[in-house]
Formats: sequence, C-alpha cells, structure tokens
Amino acid sequence: MSGTLLALVEALRCLPGVGQKSASRMAYHLLQQDREGAQRLAQALQQAAARMRHCVQCHTFTEDEVCETCRNPQRDRSQLCVVETPADQSAVERTGAFRGMYFVLMGRLSPLDGIGPKDIGLSRLFERALDGQVREVILATNFTAEGEATAHVIGESLKARGLSVTRLARGVPAGSELEYVDLGTIAHAMVDRR
Repeated sequence: MSGTLLALVEALRCLPGVGQKSASRMAYHLLQQDREGAQRLAQALQQAAARMRHCVQCHTFTEDEVCETCRNPQRDRSQLCVVETPADQSAVERTGAFRGMYFVLMGRLSPLDGIGPKDIGLSRLFERALDGQVREVILATNFTAEGEATAHVIGESLKARGLSVTRLARGVPAGSELEYVDLGTIAHAMVDRR
C-alpha cells in the first residue's frame, strides 16, 4: 500500500467503530468509485474543522459565537438540560419535548480514562446553571456507568447550591446512548423526568 493510501486509511480509522478493514474498504471505495464524493468529503471536513467552534453559552458546535438555540428568545431559560455530546442534544431536540436551554459537556467523567471535572468543563456548567435565570437543571447524561457518575457529581453539587435537579426517567434503556434511542422513548423520558 502506498504512503498516500496508507495515510488515508489511517485517517479514516480515527472514526468511532472503524477498524483497519472498514477503513481500507472506505478508502478503496472513495478512490475507485466515488472520487467526486471523496472531494466533497475532504472539502466538507476541511470547512467544518476551520469554521466550527463551541458556543460560548452552551458549548455545542456552532459557526457563530452563540448558537441558534441560545439566541432563540422563545426558549425557556429557566430549564437547562445537560447532555454529554452534540449528538445527544440533537436527539433530545428532535423529540420536540423540550423547549429549554442546553449545556453540552463534550464528554463524561471517567476516572479510569483520566477524564475529570476540568476535562468536561464542569466549572463552566456551574457558572451557567447559577446565572440567576436557571431554576431546573435536567441531567440527560447517558445511562452508562460513566454517565450515571457524571449525573451524580453534577446533581449533588447543584443541589448543594440550591438548584432543582432532575434526571431523565428510566424510559431510556440502561447502557444506551441517547443518539441511538428512538425518539418516542426520549420524549417520554423527558416528560416523565424526576
């Protein structure tokens, strides 16, 4: 395999769930059957990497300083939904069951992997949650061991500061990630939160 092709395969392997065989298959497909698609993919990746940044309020991805959701005057600023990733935010948003604001952690606590409170911006979350507008923080982290630990740490800290803290109801299966859960289940979990 040439150096250029090997570099493409290695670049594709950075995607979650993509191993050597899948990356090779993708690389060969793009070069053999869809060179135009390869060019579009390269251009889209380059533009996204250059233009996308974090919203200064909720920390999700945006091209602007403040994302569209945070700029929307019709959103309920008294509710703050905490999610792990922009994909989780998108999943909750697609349900139409939540009209409040978000904070995207961009990860979860995982001491075994060396990911602590500073790595996921908990100080920024606490600053946002204690801005005087937020009345309820909804913890919508995933129902994995790390997500539960993250929700516990955030919940205990915010309760100690006098905020109302709720957690998504258990309608979302344990061990699942929000972006893969059906929208009806997410909507029911949001409505039935505790």
